[in-house]
Amino acid sequence: MKTGEHPQSLDNLRPLALLALGRSGADIERLVREVRRSLRRLGKHIVWSDIETALRQAQPRLSDELAWRVSVHEAGHVLVYTLTGIAEVESASIGLNGLGRVTTVANSHLPETEAWLMNSIAATLAGRAAERLVIGDVLAGAGGAAESDLARATEMALAAETRLGFARHRPLLYRSASTASHALTIDDTLAARVDARLTAAEAIATRLIEAHRDRHRAIARRLAAATVVEGDELRAMLDGAVEPDA
Repeated sequence: MKTGEHPQSLDNLRPLALLALGRSGADIERLVREVRRSLRRLGKHIVWSDIETALRQAQPRLSDELAWRVSVHEAGHVLVYTLTGIAEVESASIGLNGLGRVTTVANSHLPETEAWLMNSIAATLAGRAAERLVIGDVLAGAGGAAESDLARATEMALAAETRLGFARHRPLLYRSASTASHALTIDDTLAARVDARLTAAEAIATRLIEAHRDRHRAIARRLAAATVVEGDELRAMLDGAVEPDA
């Protein structure tokens, strides 16, 4: 790799790492070989910007409408994760495998209280809440798979009611994850309590996004334009935002 006139640093690698999310090492190796081969025919040496261009070109092209919707969704996650302090956002991106992604690092120093859990569920549901607020409806993308927003939020709410001791009804009664999951399908009372907790958490996300709508839309616009935005820039865009009283 020729570094050119300017020394390379980690700053050069960050956008590449973000664009490469979801790709295997073999995928990246293959892409670098193809870029190097193309440049060699032109008598040029490969530099970091060549790889960045290739990674961007390899991303699926979203329609403007879908890109905006995904940006609104991911900006919701960014805002609620940051304002609740549940996690530190490392990056946000759209277009990866036709979807969006927010990478975070949990703030492990926080006490894992019921309020912490509700904020965690709120941050997980914030993308869906943002879509409803800004666009007026939601896509199925928040659900469907076992690792989806809805699946993870439901699992957290179910844990609160069955094994974390936060239930109002029989809080000391512990049920394993497998037992509780089965019970959810046959116990209407349990299902209602889990649903009520999910609804309350989504309301937290909705209040935060409404209270900071200008910042939320600014993040969404930036993400739609850049496709990948780093955490430092996102935090700067939220600088001075204060979480409203619950």
